[in-house]
Amino acid sequence: MELSKRITGLTGGGSDGWDVFYKARRMVDDGLPVVELTIGEHDIRTDPVILEAMDRAAKGGHTGYAMIPGVQDLRTAVARRLSERTGVATRPENVLITPGGQAGLFAAHAAVCDQGDRALFIDPYYATYPGTVRGVGAVPVPVRAHPENGFQPRAADIDAAADGAASLMINTPNNPTGVIYSRATLQAIAEVCQRRDLWLISDEVYDTQIWQGEHLSPRALPGMADRTLVVGSMSKSHAMTGSRVGWVVGPEDAIAHMVTLATHTTYGVPGFIQDAATFALDQGTELEEKIAAPFRRRRAAAQALIAKQNLVRLVPSGGAMYLMLDIRDTGLTGDAFANRLLDDTLIAVMPGESFGQAAAGHVRVAMTVDDSAFEIALGRVLEFANEVTA
Repeated sequence: MELSKRITGLTGGGSDGWDVFYKARRMVDDGLPVVELTIGEHDIRTDPVILEAMDRAAKGGHTGYAMIPGVQDLRTAVARRLSERTGVATRPENVLITPGGQAGLFAAHAAVCDQGDRALFIDPYYATYPGTVRGVGAVPVPVRAHPENGFQPRAADIDAAADGAASLMINTPNNPTGVIYSRATLQAIAEVCQRRDLWLISDEVYDTQIWQGEHLSPRALPGMADRTLVVGSMSKSHAMTGSRVGWVVGPEDAIAHMVTLATHTTYGVPGFIQDAATFALDQGTELEEKIAAPFRRRRAAAQALIAKQNLVRLVPSGGAMYLMLDIRDTGLTGDAFANRLLDDTLIAVMPGESFGQAAAGHVRVAMTVDDSAFEIALGRVLEFANEVTA
């Protein structure tokens, strides 16, 4: 008996990009005091007021099957949020609630890609992107953004890869780099999408973590609302990673078909979790800013530390809970640096190569331990870079 090529081929026959993370977790299981700066998991957990709302909803009986498109209150809250933040009129019918942003990414690609279609995405990319594309039967096509261009993707590179493509996926603020795509970058991307008749899938899960500059949703650009699917999530904005609640926002017809997909796959999101998410969104920006504040502080501390040395360079970034460090001057690859760092110092970071080839020679540092521990760990990373430089 054989398993399907689709399921066995999700990683393309290679690593899924999480090797250093798994190694670090094995070391933790063995009792070693590893400082984990690997994944985007808040060190301060879901706010008690959100958990109290979840508890009230569960004890109040909202534990049965919930409406598959999402409960109306949450769809309305998400629609209101998008309308206010983007200026694009959004109705509940434009919203599908999903079990986290990852399920939203899968649903979006299932909606716009047929078997064998090319699906473009920007490299560096979140590690699940290629497997998500393969999972719907499409062909993953990374389009490199270059460090010398501040990891801003170039329209010409996207256009050159667009023959036979059905979609383009972007992520701003970007994971792993923290780069916010500029208005000029997004306008150029929009022009390519319209000229090449591409769907744009916009992963905007970090839209509340803006440290410098502004976040612009490409759905708000002229001519883009009818060809853009926006994926959002409560995971990063409200520290609800384990609650698994996100959404896709797009044209009503596309959302209606994705509801059919959800009927045959996830069958919706638990109602008491949706009620807690509605409560959280109703608290407005004050709660979001409270949750984002530690990362803003740690980014400022990191900038000060990195400015004191000349070997490791910080990729200029304006958002998200990560720092991308350019360690090419050490003479090591990102993989080699991250593995040696973990072995020698018990500090775990992610190699740039986990996120494609554009960030080779870089490492991603998640700002996900308390302020003091983060500054000590980052200082040790910088010392280690000097120690290993060829």
